[in-house]
Amino acid sequence: MKMRTFKHGIHPNDGKALTADAAIQPFFPKGEAVYPLSQHIGAPSKPVVAVGDTVTVGQMLAQPDGFISAAVCSAVSGKVKAIERRRTVNGKEVKSIVVDNDGLFTPCEGYDTPRDYTTLSPGEILDIVRDAGIVGQGGAGFPTHVKLTMKEGVQPEYILVNAAECEPYLTSDYRLMLERPEQVLEGLQVLLHMFPAARAVIGIEANKPRAISLLTEKTADTPRISVQALDTKYPQGGERMLIRAITGREIHATKLPISAGCVVLNLSTVVSIGQAVCHRIPQISTVVSITGDAVANPCNLEVPVGSSQREVLDFAGGLKAEAEKIISGGPLMGISMISLDVPILKTSGAILAMQRDEVAMWEPTACIRCGRCVRACPEFLLPPMLSQAADSGDWESFEKLYGIECMECGSCTFVCPAKRRLTQSFRTAKATLNDKRRAALNKG
Repeated sequence: MKMRTFKHGIHPNDGKALTADAAIQPFFPKGEAVYPLSQHIGAPSKPVVAVGDTVTVGQMLAQPDGFISAAVCSAVSGKVKAIERRRTVNGKEVKSIVVDNDGLFTPCEGYDTPRDYTTLSPGEILDIVRDAGIVGQGGAGFPTHVKLTMKEGVQPEYILVNAAECEPYLTSDYRLMLERPEQVLEGLQVLLHMFPAARAVIGIEANKPRAISLLTEKTADTPRISVQALDTKYPQGGERMLIRAITGREIHATKLPISAGCVVLNLSTVVSIGQAVCHRIPQISTVVSITGDAVANPCNLEVPVGSSQREVLDFAGGLKAEAEKIISGGPLMGISMISLDVPILKTSGAILAMQRDEVAMWEPTACIRCGRCVRACPEFLLPPMLSQAADSGDWESFEKLYGIECMECGSCTFVCPAKRRLTQSFRTAKATLNDKRRAALNKG
């Protein structure tokens, strides 16, 4: 099978050996469950429960409050003890629903009962996906029902499944492919039922030969589903990178994938779609890699959303050595945490504990104009000029240099011999510009 890829990118040590052979284990939290109402891009969800209410597993706690919003469902049973602001992985306090977990995990009516997707219309499937609170699990958390909503007369040619899992250390999607391939294909069949003119392509990096072989075998008799091997290169799983690699098509950062005839979904999201539509199980859990050289027992756990990250790490044996840095997610696009007393979110993919903080080890120096960051950038941007604009607060120049197209992948920072914090600078600049836009809209 010929492998495909995109231009530029980097080749970091993948670190996946720590958990690649670790089968997914179930995790059942004992402590309270915390459900932030902003676990997704868009408007926060709106509570449909009140303090004192009894809730069950799978029950909706909050409904979408707008088109670009997502429902939140309970992963535990118990009583709502508070609706208050709680801290999340990025350090911000977010309005959250707090459930006093009774440890019984009593399911709601109809939970985990079969449903024939072939009897459902595309509109009915969209409603199910929306009410199940499904969001993209590749990191961004974009509400999936919005991504699957097409304008009149528009239909995708491709359903592209991001199974690259290019972020170092993460192996949750890899284990899903090996252990639950039927769930992957079930979700894809639902999508192909929605879009009868489309075909599905599962893109998997070459460093996962067992997954490529297994899914190729499983899809041999399904003409509308195929597997595409991809070069092992970061950020191969980026939305625009995946489109380029598999279809050869290019899209501007301001355009949606459907402009290239594509719908791009993370593999875990596809599994969630199948579970919601075919089994009435909303998005209430996520597979998390507990990994890094400071973790006592690296593993892959299926964790109910809302669980305490501290409790999850303790289940993995805690730390065997002092960790200089603990990250929610991978080392390149993850968020460095100031506390473990925060909940697992729908988008959580890993808890990464490192004995050494490679970033803090080095003091940044002046840019030496070597051009390595330019050669690494998968979006063909000019990081040195963007950095100069961002650091000086020249937002107009930052926009003119297409800084908004930066996907914050970290490739430029990784290759920089001067150890400049380029990605962090761009992330701050983009956040500032977004705040300015929101303020201007509110004034208007």
